[in-house]
Amino acid sequence: MSPPQTTALSVRQRWLTAVPYLTVLLFLVVIAALVWFTRSYDEEEQRATLISDVLWMEQNLQFKLERNASQLAQIGQEILAADRHLPQTSAALRQLVRAENGLVRVMWLDAEGRLKGALPPIGEGEMLGEQLGEQSAANLRLAQALERRVYGQVYAAAGDRLQFEVHVPIYAENGFVGAMIGVYSLHDLVTHDLPWWFAERYRVSVLDSDGHELVAKSKVAPLSDRQSYTMAFDPPGGGLTLQVTAYQGETRWVQVLLIGSILLLGGILVWSVLQLRRELQRRHRAEQALRSESLFRRAMEDSMLTGLRARDLDGRITYVNPAFCRMVGYSAEELIGRTPPMPYWDPEFLQQTQDIHDRVLRGDASPEGFEIRLRRKSGERFDALIFEAPLIDAAGRHTGWMGSMLDITAQKRAEELARQQEERLQATSRLITMGEMASTLAHELNQPLAAIASYNTGCINRLEQPEIDRSELKDIFDRIGRQARRAGDIIRRVHDFVRRSEPKREPLDINLMIREAIGLIEADSTKRGMRIETELEEALPSVAADPVMIEQVIVNLVRNGMDAMRDNPPARRTVRVSTRREGDTLVVRVADNGTGIDAETGRRLFEPFFTTKAEGMGMGLNICRSIAELHHGRLGFETNPDGGTIFTLSLPVETP
Repeated sequence: MSPPQTTALSVRQRWLTAVPYLTVLLFLVVIAALVWFTRSYDEEEQRATLISDVLWMEQNLQFKLERNASQLAQIGQEILAADRHLPQTSAALRQLVRAENGLVRVMWLDAEGRLKGALPPIGEGEMLGEQLGEQSAANLRLAQALERRVYGQVYAAAGDRLQFEVHVPIYAENGFVGAMIGVYSLHDLVTHDLPWWFAERYRVSVLDSDGHELVAKSKVAPLSDRQSYTMAFDPPGGGLTLQVTAYQGETRWVQVLLIGSILLLGGILVWSVLQLRRELQRRHRAEQALRSESLFRRAMEDSMLTGLRARDLDGRITYVNPAFCRMVGYSAEELIGRTPPMPYWDPEFLQQTQDIHDRVLRGDASPEGFEIRLRRKSGERFDALIFEAPLIDAAGRHTGWMGSMLDITAQKRAEELARQQEERLQATSRLITMGEMASTLAHELNQPLAAIASYNTGCINRLEQPEIDRSELKDIFDRIGRQARRAGDIIRRVHDFVRRSEPKREPLDINLMIREAIGLIEADSTKRGMRIETELEEALPSVAADPVMIEQVIVNLVRNGMDAMRDNPPARRTVRVSTRREGDTLVVRVADNGTGIDAETGRRLFEPFFTTKAEGMGMGLNICRSIAELHHGRLGFETNPDGGTIFTLSLPVETP
């Protein structure tokens, strides 16, 4: 992916990641705005209700003051203009002077301002001036002059009361006849006139021009700091203000629970988004790791030299790696989905390949793999070594077979070349050995030939005699025949030894073969002053081996033993050959009393072309070990406790 695409993808992913947070933030803002608007609306509603109630209260007070003033004017007409004191008038006065009306006293004056009566009457010792002082006289004159009622200023009266007066002028046909004065108790006017529901909601107070509270009606409840309304208290005026403040309402638990629930849900939503983001980040990291691991595995598979091929349970190809495609010459698209016979099967080995294929599907594939010859798309044939294993998926189910294939064509050619080279070396070794034994063979052959000639001379001499002992002649001819067979056997063994032939395994009597090998080199050992002793276990089972090759090994080991003892005194020039059965193995030991083998020589003893002999080629022991391994045996050596070395040849016993 190119860098701009990666950048664009990152920006898009960042935007996609930020969308839930923006949504949650927008949700919380909307909820907060909704709560704020709801609360503001409620406050506006409460304030509108407050103003409406205050206006209602003002109108109620105005109505009461107007009604009281009208009743004072009506009563004044009866008392001052008509000068009548009817019982109805007295009843009206008593009805008017009640706490509910706010009036604590009613007085009436004549045209000169003299007090003519009061209800309740003014007692002795009561200060008359507080009602009819200078301010009151001025209000009276003002009312007379204006010909309408005038309210006076609030003043303090006895008993810490606050009062104010209303002066109502009374006119008759002859003009101004006096005035009715109503004395209001500010406290009674404010407190007794309010209905219960108004007092439950609001605190009502009257303030002077300096803001000092004069009268208040309170139920001693916490006031709202935002729901208050102030208006001029006119009449009576004089800078008085009427302040109405709402009590703090009871906690609206429904709204609180609603807001709390919204906040709780919002918190849960934020927590969920954070958890989701954490989970997405973890999954993103896991996907990145999986993608990296997949790319790493793909790169590793692409760089492998081993061909990989996956097949399902029906033998259909489901996967091939690039190395497999390079081996067979077909592309992955040409191979995936194909069923047997595969295009890379060699037609000459079609049935054999099909049998191997069926054996793999049955689960009978050898864990050591199998070799097979295949054919590339170009027609070139090659040898392959294939290992098959069950293909198990993540759920533990067997879903097919996984095969790994190696091109061993070069290896096979190298092995064939090595085998041919080894055969040539063996032949060369045998020829060299034959050359070394030529002189001793000549001596060996000379003995039977000389014996034959001697016997022949004896026979001729006997035939010239008149009397012939036939039994004696028969014995001589028998001796001649044995000597001839001995010479023939020597020539045959030499011929078989030198002849280059393919390995031919046959049941072999190892003791007989050892005797023949010793007989082959017996003359040489005698010539070199060496002794060859045998200790052969009787009734040994036969082994499947090539007698010529095994004989070559024995001859080589015995000759090496004799070479190792060339500097020994005559008493210590004995090579001991023994045989013994150890379980399923026949063991041949060739022991000498030579100089032995040091550690460095022992480490390289079987290396090709390594020799301690000036005239040696360094191939004898290497060939002997190859022959032993060719017969599934083993060739080793150990130190002889009596001095020298013991070479051990182990061969598996032939099973019936």
